[in-house]
Amino acid sequence: MVKSAYIHIPFCKSKCHYCSFVSFCNTDKKDDYIKKLVAEIKFYYENEPLKTLYIGGGTPSLLSLSEVNHIVSNFSFCDSAEITMELNPEDVCYDYLRGLYDLGINRLSFGCQTFDDDILKLINRRHNSSQVIKVVENARLAGFDNLSLDFIYGLPNQSCEMFVSDLNRAVDLGLEHISLYGLKIEEGCYFSNHLPDNLPDDDMQADMYLKAIETLLNRGYVQYEVSNFSKKGLYSRHNLNYWENGEYYGFGVAAHGYKNGIRYENVDNLKDYINNPYDKKSSHLLSQGEKLEEEIFLGFRKLAGIDVVSINKKYNIDFENKYKKVLDKYINLNLIEKTNGGYKLTIQGILVSNVVLADFIE
Repeated sequence: MVKSAYIHIPFCKSKCHYCSFVSFCNTDKKDDYIKKLVAEIKFYYENEPLKTLYIGGGTPSLLSLSEVNHIVSNFSFCDSAEITMELNPEDVCYDYLRGLYDLGINRLSFGCQTFDDDILKLINRRHNSSQVIKVVENARLAGFDNLSLDFIYGLPNQSCEMFVSDLNRAVDLGLEHISLYGLKIEEGCYFSNHLPDNLPDDDMQADMYLKAIETLLNRGYVQYEVSNFSKKGLYSRHNLNYWENGEYYGFGVAAHGYKNGIRYENVDNLKDYINNPYDKKSSHLLSQGEKLEEEIFLGFRKLAGIDVVSINKKYNIDFENKYKKVLDKYINLNLIEKTNGGYKLTIQGILVSNVVLADFIE
């Protein structure tokens, strides 16, 4: 039974220079979009009590409180469900945050990226560092006790020391959760056609990542996934469902979902979605072999790694025999290590994880 759902809100006031996500700066179609989004939810959702709901984007904080309620009220929830909403720091005031809290939203994720105001301008973020600090304060006053900040490392003009300073400021704010992403300039974003000067190279990005792990672990956080750190027990349950290869609904333009063994992707054209929110751009029934590969690929993202007993039972295989050559190779290179229940990537293995994991795909 599906226990999680993702909702995509594709509207933004402006596009960040590194962003290649499906988002639109024109909000003229917002009312039409919400109407069709609710129609899609009512059509596909089978009223399972959800353990997690995640409203992402885009910029979900462009929704009014009544629009958030109109969407969220279509779902039923388990007791103590995790209901997350992404927000931009410049969009929200105390009254809005308190309104979200009263609607049942209980976890907020803010896009910070950096506390350096010059770099924020360079990457076309609309907020400044003081707005991040203020929105965290207001969220606390509104009642929220589960807050996350996103950061990007490898930004133009960013040094390792600057990145560590960002993380220490975040820790000083008392955040329950911190996510870190290395800058990747992908086709379709502004930077892909206007490459910025003074970009840290791959080696510098790796150094930043390693220094981030050291900094956050020393300050009491747990690294539970390649890109994610939390205070003990306060990991993102929604994202953990992805890495544990759990099923989930995906609602909205360009949303991805996984249900009954079928991975699907909604259409990514706003006009097409509004014309027919029930259509899928693609859907694929995974074979047992594909499910196994995904279980391995996703499971190795967790710092705890993969559980061999669980995999053997689920897929009727002898994991250690099937992958003996691959395991021996990367254990000898100190990129994979054995755990009590299976195997996990070492920190050095994480840095070259795409190469390592490719060897598990047949």
